[in-house]
Amino acid sequence: MAVSDERTRTHPVVPRLRTLLTSERPRPDLIREHPAAWRLAVATVCFGAFMGQLDASIVTLTYPALRTGFHTSLAGVEWVSLAYLLTLVALLVPVGRLSDVHGRKLMYLYGFAIFTAASAACGLAPGLAALVGFRIVQAVGAALMQANSVALVTTSAPPGRMRAALGIQAAGQAIGLALGPTVGGALVATLGWRWVFLVNVPVGVIALVSGHYLLPRTRQCAGAARIDPAGVLLLAAATTSALLALSVASGLGLPSWTAAALAVLAVCAGLLFLRRQSRRPHPLIDLRLLRTGRIGPGLLAGLCGYLILFGPLVLVPVELAGHGGTPLATGLVLTALPVGFALAATTADRLLPPGWSDLRRSRTGMAGCLAALALLAVLPQQASVLPYPLALLGLALGLFVPANNTLVMKAIPSTSAGAGGGMVNMARGLGTAVGVAAVTLAYHLAPAGTGARTATLTLAAFAALALATTLPGRGLRPRLRGGRVRRSG
Repeated sequence: MAVSDERTRTHPVVPRLRTLLTSERPRPDLIREHPAAWRLAVATVCFGAFMGQLDASIVTLTYPALRTGFHTSLAGVEWVSLAYLLTLVALLVPVGRLSDVHGRKLMYLYGFAIFTAASAACGLAPGLAALVGFRIVQAVGAALMQANSVALVTTSAPPGRMRAALGIQAAGQAIGLALGPTVGGALVATLGWRWVFLVNVPVGVIALVSGHYLLPRTRQCAGAARIDPAGVLLLAAATTSALLALSVASGLGLPSWTAAALAVLAVCAGLLFLRRQSRRPHPLIDLRLLRTGRIGPGLLAGLCGYLILFGPLVLVPVELAGHGGTPLATGLVLTALPVGFALAATTADRLLPPGWSDLRRSRTGMAGCLAALALLAVLPQQASVLPYPLALLGLALGLFVPANNTLVMKAIPSTSAGAGGGMVNMARGLGTAVGVAAVTLAYHLAPAGTGARTATLTLAAFAALALATTLPGRGLRPRLRGGRVRRSG
């Protein structure tokens, strides 16, 4: 016993380390009481916003190098993105609920630590399978960050500065999305594809230290988290099986019959997921909300919007690489898309007539997407030509996405805002994943020399679907009957 007491007295590191790992540390008094404390907290969250969007737009530029380095097909390489996106979609809602219980600052910092360590592992991956596995771990960290970023911003800022704080965060996302293609192209062209992942490490270390000192603690934690593990597994099974079936159809090295088997599995898992959600008191996705006004059509349109946004990030690198384009030149071409998106998203309020409704903005934006995709389909796939239709596509999406998201969130009751935000994030993640898979499938099925046009027309079909959801018709908006709002099914 004496020896044990002596060890306890001479080794106080263990309890301190346990406290550090399981509880949120307060900010130093000097920082907490400073008038700019909320700005420092928001700037820290911007590290995550920047890294998340940078990663989303940078990884597709590694596809040609990965295909060459690992001697594999495009259908195999696409899982470097798909594995990340599917994990992120499955974890956003349950991670958010865990964070409400255990502390958003704590979970956010864990997210940065996991994301940074996994980024280093991705940069050192010895093969494609290992890289995909490390990307799954990286997505766990990204889910911990993304599920808490908006909450940290809104709880850090004074009530009168919340809009400004969210604007700062949106600017961080726009910068990351805009710089991704250029930075990625430069890194792949000079240092190699591994540095696309290793570049996250120094940013992550800075963000960890900053978050420890600058982020506020969670003032009020919720009760026990209500998480449905079976629902999470069914959602992951449905989405993963569906996209894996598309990959097999796109040329992934598996027997062709597995595509049909995976499609059946995806349908069965999806139906079981919907049935379970309809019976759970606290579902991952509230199906009742989907039948309310513009929520269901808006989420479908949002999925299509992100699909159209990220589809060209796969299409353009593959096409230009086939024509001898360098990664740096490809990155510069792709930059036109997110730059247009950022410009429209940040200036539309000042440039458009004040009387324009969100529905009209959504309709106009998606019509612009159709026009831009039509130009992409007919113009030559050359580095000197592509920036113009890509910039137009970015401007149209920058008008559509914020207006559509506003329509969805306005239609959601305040008591279900958390569930609605989770569904918007799911639609965004699924749209990004389907965009990668759809372009890959179109390239595989298209006759030789027509891959780019077929992929572009596929994106245009989704744009037409999104445009249809903005038109007057059944199920798109609440209908009045007898003075009461009747929700259409």
